Amino acid sequence: MSWSWHPHALDWGIVGPALVAGLLVLATHVPLGLRVLSKGIVFIDLAIAQIAGLGVIAANALGWEPQGWGVQGAALVAAGAGAVLLTWTERRWPDIQEALIGTLFVVASCLGIVLLADNPHGGEHLKDLLVGQILWVSTAQLQGMAGLSLLVLALWFGLGERLGRAGFYLLFALAVTASVQLVGVYLVFASLIMPALAVRRLGARGQLAAAYGLGATAYGLGLAASAWLDWPSGAVVVLSMAALGLVFCALWPGQTTQTGAGKAP
Repeated sequence: MSWSWHPHALDWGIVGPALVAGLLVLATHVPLGLRVLSKGIVFIDLAIAQIAGLGVIAANALGWEPQGWGVQGAALVAAGAGAVLLTWTERRWPDIQEALIGTLFVVASCLGIVLLADNPHGGEHLKDLLVGQILWVSTAQLQGMAGLSLLVLALWFGLGERLGRAGFYLLFALAVTASVQLVGVYLVFASLIMPALAVRRLGARGQLAAAYGLGATAYGLGLAASAWLDWPSGAVVVLSMAALGLVFCALWPGQTTQTGAGKAP
C-alpha cells in the first residue's frame, strides 16, 4: 500500500457551508452532550442516531425521495419511537439502561444492514449514514437545520428541568434526527460526547463556552485539513476533535469535576 500526499487548494465555497453545518450541529449537541455525560448514558446518541438512520434506510427501501419530507418524517418517527422506548426502559430498568441503549444500537444497526442487503449501492448508503457527506450540504438543508436548532435551543434553555425525562429524550431525538442526515452517525457522537468529555473538569460556568470553542475549532481545522489533503471530511473532523480534546485535558488536568451537579430529569 503506497502513501501519497497531494495537497489541494481550499475551496471555501464547499468548506464554508460545511463549517456552518458543523456549527449548527454543535449549537444543540454541546448542551445535550453535557447533560448526557452527567447522566452517564453516553451511548444514547449512537442509539438514537442509528434508529433515525434506520428510518432513512427503510424510507429509501420503499423508494421514497431521498431529500423528501417522507424520509425526514420516517427518520423522526423512528427516532421518536426510540426515545419513547428509552424513556420507558429508564423507568423500568434504570440500573441496566446503558446496556439496553447499547443493545438497541446493535439491533438497529443490524436491521439497517438487512434492509440494505439487496441494494447494489447498500455499502455506499451505509458509509454515507455513518460518515456523512458534510462537504455537500445544501442551502435548503442549512436553513432547515438552523430553524430546528433555534427550536431545540429555545425549548432546552427555556424549559430546562421542566422538560422531564420524556421531554429530554424526545428533544434529543429531534436534534439527532436532523444532524445524522447532515453529518453522519460518527460526527453526531463526536459532537455530543467529545467536547463534553474534554471540559468535564471545568467549573459548571465555563463548561458550555469551552465545549463550544473546542468543537468549533475542531470542525474548522478538520474541514480545512480534509479539503486540503483530500481526505474523508467526517473522519478527519472526528480525529481533530479527539486530538484537541486530549490537548485540552492535558492543559487543564486539575480542575474540579462538576458535571454530575444538577442531573437531568
